[in-house]
Amino acid sequence: MQHILLYGDSLSWGIIPETRRRLPFDERWPGVMENALNAGGRRVRVIEDCLNGRRTVWDDPFKPGRKGLDGLAQRIEIHSPLALVIVMLGTNDFQSMQPHNAWHSAQGVGVLVNAIRQAPIEPEMPVPPILIVVPPSQETARGAIAPKFVGGERKCVGLAAACREVAITVGCDYFDAGTVATASPIDGVHLDADQHLRLGTALVEVVARLLP
Repeated sequence: MQHILLYGDSLSWGIIPETRRRLPFDERWPGVMENALNAGGRRVRVIEDCLNGRRTVWDDPFKPGRKGLDGLAQRIEIHSPLALVIVMLGTNDFQSMQPHNAWHSAQGVGVLVNAIRQAPIEPEMPVPPILIVVPPSQETARGAIAPKFVGGERKCVGLAAACREVAITVGCDYFDAGTVATASPIDGVHLDADQHLRLGTALVEVVARLLP
C-alpha cells in the first residue's frame, strides 16, 4: 500500500459552496483519484490533511492555526513513509485582509516544498516526490464569503505561471488545476462536485507517473 499525503485547504476538503457541509469522500477529488488509481491496479491510500482557510506561510488574523508552514514537517514525519506529497494551496493567500499577489503565494509554496524535503523522517525512509497542484483561478466572490475574498480575483492573476516557475526552480512536478476545473459560479472560489470529478480524474495519470 502506497500512501499519498494531500496538504490542502477547503477546495480539497470538499466544502459545498455556500454551505458548511462537505462532499462525501467518493465525490471530492482526492477520493475520485484514489478510487480510480486502485481500480487501475494500484494500491494507494490518500491521506487528506485539508484545513479550511489554510494559507501557505501566513497567519490568519481571525483564526489560529491556518499558517500552512507550521507543523508541516511533523506531518511528514507522522505519515512517513510516503510515496508522494501533493500540495494544493494558495487560494486563501488572496483573502481580503492580506495584500499578497500571485508571486508572493508561489514563493510560499516553494517554502513548503523545502520544509517537506527537510522534514525529520527516519533515516531509512525516502524523501517523497512532491506535486504542486495550483488551484483554479478565483472569480468575483459571491454570497456569504464575498467580504472575505474581495479583490481575490485580481490578486490571484498569474498564480499558475508563478507556481510553474517555482516548481522548475525547486525541481518538483506541477499541475495547473485550472486547465481542467473552474471555480463554482455559486461562490466564485470553491469547487462544485462536477469539478471535483474533473480534477480527480485528470490527476490519475499524473500521479500514477510519479508513484514509485
